[in-house]
Amino acid sequence: MSELRLDAEALYRELLRGVPALRGADGRLVGITSGGAWLAQRLQQDLQLPGEAGTISSSMHRDDFAQRGLSASSAQTQLPFDVNDAHIVLLDDVLYTGRTIRAVLNELFDYGRPASVKLAVLVDRGGRELPVQADYAAARVSLPDTQSLELARDAQGRFSFKVA
Repeated sequence: MSELRLDAEALYRELLRGVPALRGADGRLVGITSGGAWLAQRLQQDLQLPGEAGTISSSMHRDDFAQRGLSASSAQTQLPFDVNDAHIVLLDDVLYTGRTIRAVLNELFDYGRPASVKLAVLVDRGGRELPVQADYAAARVSLPDTQSLELARDAQGRFSFKVA
């Protein structure tokens, strides 16, 4: 079997092209910690959007919270805008089972009722356990359940993938 090689920077450029159509005129970017938050921060800057991107954590609403607990490195949810009636583009690095997205939606609704929520991901790797679908995916790949795919960011802010 050949080794999977994904160019995270090239996929980011695809995301940069696709997100404006999802966002519309007034959509707000919200990234899921940590990889999605990195994407949202960089998109906010590269798209020259006013204000800050939001960050959202799935940790308090995970269905495996009892086993995982609260991660010490987990960033907390920070939404620098009113969620009520906002159009939100939720960003994540890798979409897999759909469980993180389910948890994040529960967290988001703790803050208010958005007008709409759209999902954009860098990579959709299939393997869904819940009926969750990205509105935009820069790439779709197939990986065995035994492999993991994780976004990494270097000191200069450049993206790469760790495949394990």
